[in-house]
Amino acid sequence: MASSIGIGEYLIQQLEAHGVRHVFGIPGDYVLKFFDLLCRSHLKTINSCDEQGAGFAADAYSRLNGLGVVCITYGVGGLKVVNSTAQAYAEKSPVVVISGSPGVREQRNDPLLHHKVRGFDTQLRVFEQVTVASTVLSDPQTAFAEIDRVLHAAMRQKGPVYIELPRDMVTVPGTTEHQHVDEEVPTDEEALAEALVEATAMLNAASQPVILAGVEVHRLGLQDHLVRLAEKINVPIAAPLMGKSVVREDMPLFIGVYEGAMGLAATRDYVESCDCLLSLGVLNTDLDTGMFTARVVRRQSVSANIDGVSIRCHQFPRVGLSAFMAGLLAAPIEPRTHGALPHPAMPSPFHARPGQAITVERMFQRINAFLSDDMVVIADPGDALFGAADLVIHHDAEFLASTYYASLGFAVPASIGVQLAKPELRPLVLVGDGAFQMTGMELTMAARYGLNPVVVILNNKGYGTERPMLDGPFNDVHPWKHTAIPQLLGTGKAFDVYTEAEFDQALDAARAYTEGLCILDVHLDAHDMSPALKRLTSRLGKRAGRTQA
Repeated sequence: MASSIGIGEYLIQQLEAHGVRHVFGIPGDYVLKFFDLLCRSHLKTINSCDEQGAGFAADAYSRLNGLGVVCITYGVGGLKVVNSTAQAYAEKSPVVVISGSPGVREQRNDPLLHHKVRGFDTQLRVFEQVTVASTVLSDPQTAFAEIDRVLHAAMRQKGPVYIELPRDMVTVPGTTEHQHVDEEVPTDEEALAEALVEATAMLNAASQPVILAGVEVHRLGLQDHLVRLAEKINVPIAAPLMGKSVVREDMPLFIGVYEGAMGLAATRDYVESCDCLLSLGVLNTDLDTGMFTARVVRRQSVSANIDGVSIRCHQFPRVGLSAFMAGLLAAPIEPRTHGALPHPAMPSPFHARPGQAITVERMFQRINAFLSDDMVVIADPGDALFGAADLVIHHDAEFLASTYYASLGFAVPASIGVQLAKPELRPLVLVGDGAFQMTGMELTMAARYGLNPVVVILNNKGYGTERPMLDGPFNDVHPWKHTAIPQLLGTGKAFDVYTEAEFDQALDAARAYTEGLCILDVHLDAHDMSPALKRLTSRLGKRAGRTQA
């Protein structure tokens, strides 16, 4: 039966039903009619400077809200968000990409319309490679069902999806009598029971088991289950870099971030000496494993992910992470006893040394003391991320980064998505000067929408993480006068920082100033590195048979 609701309106209703309150994007002629509908709805449109910034903001929004949306025009807009969508795919963020396109009637006879590349389906085919589901809403008979299918895939698979809406279909009524097709693969209950028996036996036989909790625990909202499980069986929790803040890091059973040679020695030694590793929702990426310097024995591991469980060499593909963790909570696993556990170094009072130039290590020590319960840390790839690994995060889900895909420029626009998703949190952005030049002007959104991120720029005059790999003038960037940005935007404050005392004072001033954005331009030695990056380069150097200077 035909509905009085148009396809565009139905899409908006379904987004609202999934808890979406904001849509990030930039309008264009092929999507103007849908933008007009958005403005008439309860959803608030957030205009970015560039489409990629909108995509990054939507990704961060989804990580705290459960679903994010970016809306752009066809071709020149859509292809600009391929990178941010690829990141969402790699890092399991449910983001809905909505793209306008030429009308169905306009596409007849294959005319050369503006923004077109090759065929009219080229953009769709590109997005099929970086999404878990995609559709073009060109048929009123199936449009509502397709919207339901694609949104269900985003929520179930925790990945981005692509919806293309031709501009002449926005207000066309759809068909309400459609049957939702549930594509979810049911849990194999016999396999689940077998997996639980084997995992329970391994855990009960172990003298030093460890839980390694990864990003999928957060994406599925299983943090409370994780804490209950750890406390029930009294087993310590470590997290890889991608899973940082999956639990609050001052809880007694949390022993730190495990990232191979890049991590702290006490955490690394404890994890690598365990006789049973319960790996929950972990993606074993190169950065998570300290460039594959992690040392975990497979035959002593139980590994559970969204798409299956692996125990020693046994595979259970139809047993998902949620069902497995629920089963472990009910399983007869005996509580462990253990001696003293390693813990992350708790923040200590920072005493600035008069006249002492600021270093990366001292900067992070001061930030550790600066963090509070109402802050969320967003670290850009590079030493901003590696240094932040040692920070103690006060609540779960209060650390965001592009930890696997590692796309420079994520952090600044991400801060916008974070603060709109959780207005009670103030973002602390850690970003290199090179990455800031890519997306720093997305602070325009902070100025426009009254947000107040604190942005710490690690200004080492270029791409500092790449210099130890191969140095050259290609790693240098043209210097910006970052302290002029508030004047450019008409709001905010900025500070030039050269010494420990200046950094100390600037952070205090930033905390006190809540009316707008704050920028701290921290001038660092071009070859200074965080302790984490030093640990990694030292270990890799020894592997290569050379001594680090």
